[in-house]
Amino acid sequence: MNEKGYGRFLDLRPLNVTSALPGSRCALVSMRDIAAVAIEENAIVMAANIRNPLSAFGIFKAAREVDSFVVLELAKSEATYTGVNFRNLPWFAMQYSSLLCDGLVYALHMDHYAIKSSADRDESIVTVPDAISMGWTSVAVDASHNHDYENLMFTRDLAMHIPPYIGLEVEVGEIKGAGVLTTVEEAEYFIGGLNSWGIFPDFLAISNGSKHGTYDSSKGEGEGIDLTRTGDIADAISKYGCVIAQHGISGTPLDKVKHFKDYGINKGNVGTLWQNILFGLEMDPVSGNAVIEGGSYVKRPDKGIPVDLWEEIVAWADGMDYPRNSGNYKKANLPFHYRIMGLPEKYRSRIIDETEAWALRFFEAFNSAGTGRKVVDRILNRDDWNATPQRSITARRADYTPANAPDCGEVIESMEDFSD
Repeated sequence: MNEKGYGRFLDLRPLNVTSALPGSRCALVSMRDIAAVAIEENAIVMAANIRNPLSAFGIFKAAREVDSFVVLELAKSEATYTGVNFRNLPWFAMQYSSLLCDGLVYALHMDHYAIKSSADRDESIVTVPDAISMGWTSVAVDASHNHDYENLMFTRDLAMHIPPYIGLEVEVGEIKGAGVLTTVEEAEYFIGGLNSWGIFPDFLAISNGSKHGTYDSSKGEGEGIDLTRTGDIADAISKYGCVIAQHGISGTPLDKVKHFKDYGINKGNVGTLWQNILFGLEMDPVSGNAVIEGGSYVKRPDKGIPVDLWEEIVAWADGMDYPRNSGNYKKANLPFHYRIMGLPEKYRSRIIDETEAWALRFFEAFNSAGTGRKVVDRILNRDDWNATPQRSITARRADYTPANAPDCGEVIESMEDFSD
């Protein structure tokens, strides 16, 4: 694209972006535009959970190479135990984009913004708009811990405080692993109920057999994504302009991932994989799942951080009484953040290079090469910064009451957090 065309595109970025990042030439756009192109091109946007900034740089390098759109995301919980937060990730992304001469198209997504109570809701209507003012261009409202009606109401309440030009993801059914499935009835009730209030999500996250983190094959765990149920739900909600966001892709064979787009999946979350690369763990080359032997992760001396730093992390985890195959190793990201960022170039380069290589594999599986320019063209053709979708209210609020919620009368056994 010539300089004049790119300059016009920069003028058409979301207003919160131009306000938050004055002078930047990064192609940070609304998730609304990325979602529209993903559907048009039968592609999947890779949404990468960033627990360390080095992961973002490797992913950006890959996106720049094949002109793929990409999303950097951070869950509400991740912002509490990593060196990345809602304030600094927009800055890191802008700097890395600049190092690559800008032009790569991306969104910033607040993943799993959990609401478990009215107090959480009240906090969220302050903190989420504040993050949007810092450049975030998409939000995932996750009140799936609650009963279906409460989920609908909490999601509605926060969504009404999110500008309509910002991308929106919602969730029904907690993501707990194989055999735990959202029903078509739950999804229809939830998305239809939101529509009745004028809330129009781009993506719906469901429980379809995936999990966040590592599958421990030594205990018989394995990826169990039910694509048939996923497709049924996608068909049911398509009339509302909403498609599926697949969570928990780390550990899923790429040959299966290639078929996701045929089942209404247009967003794919990949998180634990990047942490495996950062730590330099032995991984299944087909799926990226961390290998567990004798109840422990296996450290590769030629990958990721140096062995002596990994041994310090293991000692720290032992001191926290975390098993050596625990998902709680993710909590090492914050106390060891500056040590990792200050590593010699040799280690940082091999982390970035392997991250780039895996990201390229995902972009191929997601059919997303060449989508970056298509997003830019969409925005230029619209000739307006505002990405608010043109959708209509077709559902009746009277049909979405507590009495006709699919789980009416059921008891929620626990409020355990499955959000990352």
